[in-house]
Amino acid sequence: ELYGVYPEGAAKYPLSIANPSAPRPNVILIYCDDLGYGDTGCYGGTAIRTPNIDALARRGFRATDYYACNAVCAPSRAGLLTGRYPFRTGIIGNTYPKGEPRARVLARKFGSALKSLGVMDIREDYVARGISDHEITLAEGLKKAGYRTGMIGKWHLGDYSTQPEFNPRKHGFDEYFGVPHSNDMIPCPLFRNEQVLEADIGTSEATQKKLTGLYTREALKFIDESGKGPFFLYFAHTYPHQPIHASERFEKKSKAGLFGDSVEEIDWSVGEIVGLLRRKGLEQNTLIIFTSDNGPWYEGSAGPFRGRKGQSYEGGFRVPFVAAWPGRIPAGRVSSAAMMNLDLYPTLFGLAGVGLPGDRVIDGKNIAGVLSGASNASPHDAIYFYHYDLLEGVRAGQWKYFDRMNRYVWPISMDTAPVPDALGKKQMGTRWPLLYDLETDPGESYNVINTYPEKAEKLKAMMAEWKKKTGKDPRGFGRG
Repeated sequence: ELYGVYPEGAAKYPLSIANPSAPRPNVILIYCDDLGYGDTGCYGGTAIRTPNIDALARRGFRATDYYACNAVCAPSRAGLLTGRYPFRTGIIGNTYPKGEPRARVLARKFGSALKSLGVMDIREDYVARGISDHEITLAEGLKKAGYRTGMIGKWHLGDYSTQPEFNPRKHGFDEYFGVPHSNDMIPCPLFRNEQVLEADIGTSEATQKKLTGLYTREALKFIDESGKGPFFLYFAHTYPHQPIHASERFEKKSKAGLFGDSVEEIDWSVGEIVGLLRRKGLEQNTLIIFTSDNGPWYEGSAGPFRGRKGQSYEGGFRVPFVAAWPGRIPAGRVSSAAMMNLDLYPTLFGLAGVGLPGDRVIDGKNIAGVLSGASNASPHDAIYFYHYDLLEGVRAGQWKYFDRMNRYVWPISMDTAPVPDALGKKQMGTRWPLLYDLETDPGESYNVINTYPEKAEKLKAMMAEWKKKTGKDPRGFGRG
C-alpha cells in the first residue's frame, strides 16, 4: 500500500463536546521554521537577543525534553495538526510545488536507485501530496468547540495553489494568510484565503524581507477582530528557514548574522502579540505556545546536542518549547518530562472540551498536567524517531537506541556541510546499533551498548513490537 492511501470507506469521525465546562482559552501557537534548541536566550543562547520569548518562559513553562515528531518541515506539521505520527498521514517527507525543480523530479523518480547506491537517502516517491480529507485537524476540533480559527504563515501540507483541496480553509481554518510551502521552493505564492496576492515571493527579495512584518500585522488584525468567543491562531513563521531574510529595521543588528537578525525579528513579533493581548485584557485567558518544527539546518544552534535538521540525533528532533497562561501555568516552571508536538492535539482538544476521534489512533498524549505542575512524569513510554517512514531509533526514559541512521544528503552531504557539529567525521567508522545515556551524555558522544547490553536489548524489543503493531494497521483506522 502506497503511503497516502487510506482504507476504503474511511471517513471523518463525528466530533463531540465531551466537557461543556472546559476552560476554552484562546490559543496562539507560534511555530518557527528550523529554529534550533540553542537559538533563544531562555535555552542558553547568547548571540541572539530574544527578550520577549525569554519573558514568556519566565512567566510560564519551559520544556527541556520536547521533541518534534520528525526532523523536517512537512511531517512535523502533519503530526502537530493531527496528533498522529507522520507515517499514519502519509506525509513522511516534505511536499513540493507542482512546478518543482528538475532535481526533485529526478529524485522522486530515481530516489530508490540513488539510495541503493549510497548517493541519496530519499523516499519522495512515497510522500503524500498533501493532507488528506480523512484527517481531522486541530483546527477542525477547535471549531467544533466554537473557536474562530485562523492560520498565518507557512502551511507545507500540500500545494494548494495548484491543488485547492489542500488549502488550510478546507481543513478547519476560517481565515488564512500565508504561503503553501518553504520559501526555497519555487514558485511560492502569497495567499489570502483562496486569493493570490503575489505569484512568487521566492523570487522577490523585497517581499521576503518584510514577510515577518506582514505576518505579524495579520496576526494582530486577527486577534483584534476576535469577538467574545474563543479563538485559535496558528502562526507558522517562514523563518529562520533558508534563504533567510529580515527587514531593514533588524538587518545587521544581531551578533549572529542574518540568521540572528531574523530570529530577533520573530522575537519582536512575539512581543507585539503579547502587547496587544494585554491592551485588550485577553492575556489571562490566552495560552501562548512558542516552539519549532525541527532542529537547525545550515545555520543556527542545536545547543548541547549532536546533529541537525533531518537527523535522528537530538539536534534534529529536540526543539524549544515555551508555554504561558497566567494563573493556569505556574511562572518559571521547567520540566524535563519527555513530550512531543503530537501532544498538543489531545491537550488542546481537552482544554476546549472536545472528545478525541474514536475511529483512529491518536499518538499524542494530554500534557495539561505537566504544564500545570500537577505531574512531572512523561506521558510517553517511548518516543520513536523516523526518517521518512523508516524507524531508526527509540527513546525510553534516559536511554536512546538506534539500529540505523540516515545520511540526509540533500541538498549536499552533511559530511561536507559547513556547519558546526555536523554529522561529518562522527559518522565515519560508526557501527550500529548504538545506545546513548541521555542523562549523562545528552550530546550522544559515547556509545555505551557494550556496557549496558540489556538496556539495548530492551529498546530493540520495543522497536520490534512497535513495528509489528503499526505494520498491521499503519493508518491507525483499525480502532473504534
